[in-house]
Amino acid sequence: MRPMTITEKILARHAGRKWVSPGELIEAKVDIALGNDITAPIAIREFRRAGAKKVFNRNRVVLVPDHFTPNKDIKSATQCKTLREFALEQRITHYFEGGEIGIEHALLPEKGIVVPGDLVVGADSHTCTYGALGAFATGVGSTDLAYAMITGRLWFRVPESMKFVLHGRLRKWVSGKDIILHIIGDIGVDGALYRAMEFTGSTIERLSMDSRLAICNMAIEAGAKNGIIAPDGITKEYIKKRAQRKAVFYMSDDDAEYCEVRDYNCSDIDLKVALPHLPENTRDVRDVGNIPIDQVVIGSCTNGRLEDLAVSARILRGRKVARYVRCIIIPATPYIYREAMRRGYFDIFLRAGAVISPPTCGPCLGGHMGILASGERAVATTNRNFVGRMGDPKSEVYLAGPAVAAASAVKGRIAHPDEVV
Repeated sequence: MRPMTITEKILARHAGRKWVSPGELIEAKVDIALGNDITAPIAIREFRRAGAKKVFNRNRVVLVPDHFTPNKDIKSATQCKTLREFALEQRITHYFEGGEIGIEHALLPEKGIVVPGDLVVGADSHTCTYGALGAFATGVGSTDLAYAMITGRLWFRVPESMKFVLHGRLRKWVSGKDIILHIIGDIGVDGALYRAMEFTGSTIERLSMDSRLAICNMAIEAGAKNGIIAPDGITKEYIKKRAQRKAVFYMSDDDAEYCEVRDYNCSDIDLKVALPHLPENTRDVRDVGNIPIDQVVIGSCTNGRLEDLAVSARILRGRKVARYVRCIIIPATPYIYREAMRRGYFDIFLRAGAVISPPTCGPCLGGHMGILASGERAVATTNRNFVGRMGDPKSEVYLAGPAVAAASAVKGRIAHPDEVV
């Protein structure tokens, strides 16, 4: 049997094959099929057009209305109503709304719905987040989601794999967000086009699950089919009280073939900022210069987790958000919301003059809860800074991790946390 990467092993198993090779077309079983309030209504329409009566497994289809919730307007309310009615009709086990709603790519790992070894598809490009658990996870179109909901299967072209070997001790404040921005800045937004980005090395071995999730979340920003990290002791500890199903831990074979291998000394990586209008447009925060800002968003499926809020609270404690700057904090799930409140982070944020939002994707995609006007600039812990991504086409989004975002909120300009703390 030929040696395989972790991505190839997961695909082979789900296709009922002993091995697969890059470029092959395979039909594989799907463990989880995910939709949200933007993409799932289209999939539901196609589900009905196909004449389907039941989803393949009501425990494996997940619906999370998180993008325009709390409902922004009549149109978004109608979208969510479509999901709700379908979930009731199909008796979907994993349907979340109201006080249970969370940002999908933070909610599913937290709930143990995705486990290592899974094959996950979602009608959202950042479905690749779950690769941090050692799952093959990728975004698909709404029509593909409909097919997966009906049959529990989907066609895939096996991607080539790129290996990113990360070693060295991280500098103070540096997190997974800075690592992935550095890599995207190096290879470009199409540097891993339809490839698997496999992250390994001593830095990864020491990295928290929150930072691992942030890295895999942004694999799509390099054009990747998926991002993935082999499960280890940190993974096992994370899923121990969460996993709803038995996990399967896969590892790449030592002699597996990669189309490219890149090596990074992470001790050389400083805090990063991606300037408009592409995630590859990265610079060290100290080299950005004096760029005044109007808004800061700390949240999203990239950086709305507890570790991100802890770093933000550490910087904002006893300080004030700069006058005329809006600082919006968005805990990614109800659990993160409650835990941040229990730890006293909310009091810190409120005393600093920040606004605390319920869990939502809102501002990240220019939906609501923080839209930018013409000429305004935002520092955001989100994952995309395309033209008009967060509002007016003449606005600007600067991507950063929570440390830079919180420091920038205090200074009223893009800033390094050492300028504040």
